Amino acid sequence: MRKYAVAAFAAVGLMSLPVMAAEDSGFYVGLGLGQSSVDTDSIEIVEGVAYKFDDGSTAWKIFGGWRMNKYFSFELDYFDTGTLDDEITYDLGETDLFAKTEVNLSGWAPYVIGTWPIGIFELSAKLGYAFYDVDVDIYATDGIEEDSFSGSESESDIAWGVGAGVTLFDNLNVKIEYEVLEVSDANADIWWLTGAWRF
Repeated sequence: MRKYAVAAFAAVGLMSLPVMAAEDSGFYVGLGLGQSSVDTDSIEIVEGVAYKFDDGSTAWKIFGGWRMNKYFSFELDYFDTGTLDDEITYDLGETDLFAKTEVNLSGWAPYVIGTWPIGIFELSAKLGYAFYDVDVDIYATDGIEEDSFSGSESESDIAWGVGAGVTLFDNLNVKIEYEVLEVSDANADIWWLTGAWRF
């Protein structure tokens, strides 16, 4: 009798393994709200006049991914840094030059994510490559003449990040993330608060 009882318990345990594995893998979708920051090397607004752009804005992103298991995931993000703007007043001697620069970065970023689960908490690190557009608008005036410039460029650079999160109600993962976009001639980073639903 004991032999049959042990066999029955073993069968139940084996049947539960796929269910346990399913909880650690599967699709997820989410969104994030954050604070972006971009500072650049010198920008030449008019000939002979340059300054360093430095500003922050409200950023947002949507994302989806696949958890292979509780340690590794693949993710695709669409992000927007929001419109960042900076102003400068430059003494030209006889008059002052006023200039305003607006910058926006938006695009796609696929990531590979490594996760270290600690109970309901998780520590994570991600590495990816961002494909994004940089939109720049510059306006300048010396009080007499005005000049403006608008342009857009498509770029791609390495992106990485780290995070710490907690899983609630078995399916809702809430995380604080710090992401860096390795933009040439600039520093671009974002602090995120994200929420993801794991199916």
